[in-house]
Amino acid sequence: MKKYRHITAIVALGAVASIALAGCAGTPTDSGDAGAGADADGDSAESAEMGTITLGFIPSWSDGLSMAYLVQDQLEKIGYTVELETLTEAGPLFTGLAQGDIDMFPSAWPEVTHAEYMKTYGADLEDLGAYYENAKLTIAVPSYMDIDSIEDLKGAGDRFDGKIIGIEPGAGLTAKTQDSMIPAYELEDEYTLETSSTAAMLTVLSEAIDNEEDVVVTLWRPFWANSTYDVKDLEDPLGAMGDAETLNFMAHKGFAEEFPEAAALVEQIKLDDDQYGTLEDLVVNEFGEGQEADAVDAWLEANGDQFDWVVTE
Repeated sequence: MKKYRHITAIVALGAVASIALAGCAGTPTDSGDAGAGADADGDSAESAEMGTITLGFIPSWSDGLSMAYLVQDQLEKIGYTVELETLTEAGPLFTGLAQGDIDMFPSAWPEVTHAEYMKTYGADLEDLGAYYENAKLTIAVPSYMDIDSIEDLKGAGDRFDGKIIGIEPGAGLTAKTQDSMIPAYELEDEYTLETSSTAAMLTVLSEAIDNEEDVVVTLWRPFWANSTYDVKDLEDPLGAMGDAETLNFMAHKGFAEEFPEAAALVEQIKLDDDQYGTLEDLVVNEFGEGQEADAVDAWLEANGDQFDWVVTE
């Protein structure tokens, strides 16, 4: 049985507290014969000898969700015990990572989106390498709209009720939109960035598209919503949303020395757009919550022969 621990932030202190053993829906999920449920004289003994690695991620950010389950699968197959810690904000995630409460974050955006966290915690972190190139923060609208550039938003605030629909308050995307894009395009007097959660943003986007209404949202690539919903990225002539960046495996300082086999494995993982897109689509859409491990199995069966690093049982 794979184990999950949920962490919540003590917001005033920016601290991290582990509060319960729980699955994605609040209860543990049985994931077969890997990890802690293996035979006492077999895989579990080997896992105990290799050590326990805690992967932290935010479930609503599907890049980290998908990679957490892929990495869990691969690390357990070489003998590690893997625990998944779910969080709701990037701040507590990086705090826990820097403090060693979390061993690895399998989808950091260190160059732009999480740059401020890297400045704050970088001395206590260890970059294990990038697995994906060309990640991008975006501002998007439905494809049927006659707006094609962020510049076009100026003077059009009434069409959107003065709202840009965002995601979690602590997300790097939120900070980039609020602190860079809005002032760069002089939108402060017309728009308010509304934050809540990724799920809430997608609900607003979906309802607007269903009714062919005007809406503008914060998005990013890679993200399954770009293909699920009929949206287009707005051009960003001022570059206010930042350049393309990589998605990296980020660990606490000393991780590679403590878990050398794990570090060597994840350093080999590289995915292109199609490979990543099919993984995320399977995890999020085709299989869904509670069946993430099955989604990874299906992805490996279809794509595993493309990689030298894939470990099979």
